[in-house]
Amino acid sequence: MNLENFNLWTALITPMTPGLKVDYPSLANIIKEQSDAKNALLILGSTGEALNLDLETRKSIVEFTLEQKPNVPVMVGVGGHDLNAQKAWINWLETKNIEAYLMVTPIYAKPGTYGQYEWFKALMDMVSKPVMLYNVPGRAAKDLSFETVKLLKDHPRYWSIKEASGSAKVMTKYLQASGQKPVFCGDDALLPEFTNAGASGLISVASNTWPQETNLYVKKCLDKSLEQKSMWKSAAESLFCASNPVPAKALLALEGRINHDTVMPPLSRRDLTDLEVLKIASKNVRAWYKQNK
Repeated sequence: MNLENFNLWTALITPMTPGLKVDYPSLANIIKEQSDAKNALLILGSTGEALNLDLETRKSIVEFTLEQKPNVPVMVGVGGHDLNAQKAWINWLETKNIEAYLMVTPIYAKPGTYGQYEWFKALMDMVSKPVMLYNVPGRAAKDLSFETVKLLKDHPRYWSIKEASGSAKVMTKYLQASGQKPVFCGDDALLPEFTNAGASGLISVASNTWPQETNLYVKKCLDKSLEQKSMWKSAAESLFCASNPVPAKALLALEGRINHDTVMPPLSRRDLTDLEVLKIASKNVRAWYKQNK
């Protein structure tokens, strides 16, 4: 599939049972929702709780997702701080019919320019599919270096960047460092500002809960026709009233689209104490979609 045809990727949640096993019927349901909405799939990212899942579970999720035969591309997350473990993960993923990789800045160690470069290059040299680099200093405790991007931009597997530091100014610096290659917004609430600054699209949490609605939101941001920006900002922010993906799972379960709102430790559903803000956000988004579709 041509990745240029997809400007919205859903950072898909991983539905779980109360016994902390993958809820595959629920996973099938949300994959179908995304496929029907023509939203590309990013599985096993931070929203998918990938670092909280063991290797065999992650393999099973990839295989199950591909068995559903979604009519959209599938990107898989690669991240951690153990290089050999990531190499083993990639060796296995290379045997699967996926379309792309999301590679996050190594967590915890806070490597500098050359540490990042050597990490990414070692992984990118192994793969046969396009790579999206991921800047998320809130989780990695270190920004993706602009100089690292300059060193990697001509790598044959370099494709794009997901920018999730919360700054459109930072995004424009990644555009410059990469030679104007695609940069995707990693924050639903900031998409209007990011598209004005040149973003190619969105890697979304909100599209888990509002697949068709978020697809239209992205289109309107890209063609500069979006109204009710404040409503979308409030709705997107409601999904972070507790640690992601706790609110998204809670809303999906409340609406009967997944069977349970279970999250993997160290996350806890008990950290979300009030569903009202999510109910209001969902009502507002659906009303907006009805008026604008």
